[in-house]
Amino acid sequence: MSEPVLQISGLKKYFPVPRSRGGGRVHAVDGVDLTVAPGEIVGLVGESGSGKSTLAKCVVRLLEPTAGTIRLHGTDVTHRSQRRLRRLRRQVHMVFQDPYSSLDPRTQIGDIVSEPVRMHGLAHGRRARELVAGMLERVGLSADMIRRYPHELSGGQRQRVGLARSLVLEPSLLVADEPVSALDVSVQASILNLVLDLQRDMGFSCLFVAHDLSTVEFLCNRVAVMYLGRIVEEGTREQLFGGPRHPYTQALLSAAPLPDPPRQRERRRVLLPGDIPSPIDPPSGCRFHTRCPVAELPLCRDEVPGLTDHTADGHRASCHLIRTDGTAPAVT
Repeated sequence: MSEPVLQISGLKKYFPVPRSRGGGRVHAVDGVDLTVAPGEIVGLVGESGSGKSTLAKCVVRLLEPTAGTIRLHGTDVTHRSQRRLRRLRRQVHMVFQDPYSSLDPRTQIGDIVSEPVRMHGLAHGRRARELVAGMLERVGLSADMIRRYPHELSGGQRQRVGLARSLVLEPSLLVADEPVSALDVSVQASILNLVLDLQRDMGFSCLFVAHDLSTVEFLCNRVAVMYLGRIVEEGTREQLFGGPRHPYTQALLSAAPLPDPPRQRERRRVLLPGDIPSPIDPPSGCRFHTRCPVAELPLCRDEVPGLTDHTADGHRASCHLIRTDGTAPAVT
């Protein structure tokens, strides 16, 4: 088995809360294990506030992890200095959610895309311009956009520029933080198809953060579901969408609309009571037990369930109520 491109072990990220606001710590990411294999697209889904974006920013070291390890191609990069991270940044790049705020409005498109090339000293002058023009064409933009500014482009075009900037160095890992959520639905489809085409052509791995389950089902090979800083279920696309085991995943899938109206009308919706608890003071035991329709007390309240592969098929879930044969609890 080939070495993972990305391997996260026991990753934690806490943010201190000022005393003026009550003190304590926000448990944004609280013990995550996750791997991304070569050429694989792994989706990371969950409600707002579950810790998805924080995890993504820790991977690219925009945030300093509190604990745990992050390995890229087997090398521990968890606490490397910014100087020692310079070589790493050729291997991992990030695409952000808002394609406008992530681009310098005062810089021409050609300079935005060529900046990584110049910073790493890979090309200058004519050679750099050729690389930029070629990358723009690969993401579906004409080379004459080099002298334009971000405000002159549409949202979809700006996100294509963001992709070009992230992929111009041909990294082995792309971290995409909800890259299509700010775009119109019709534009989302074109960007997702572009990501798939580029991934097949260039062979990079991808950690794709999203809250739209239909997007994840279309794009990703494997999916991890986060709730309140922890992964509660992980499996292949077919496993997760075909037979979800965790009650939280079942609730998420029941809320996603189906393109078939008759099936949509027949579907039974799982309504979760209340809001997601505060990450400053997360619940004990299973963190989902305060909203879970099938929670059994005191077991679910007092004991933390492990992320377990019940049937040795790679489909893992952290729920006390899953049977040894992998049968999920019936959520209604």
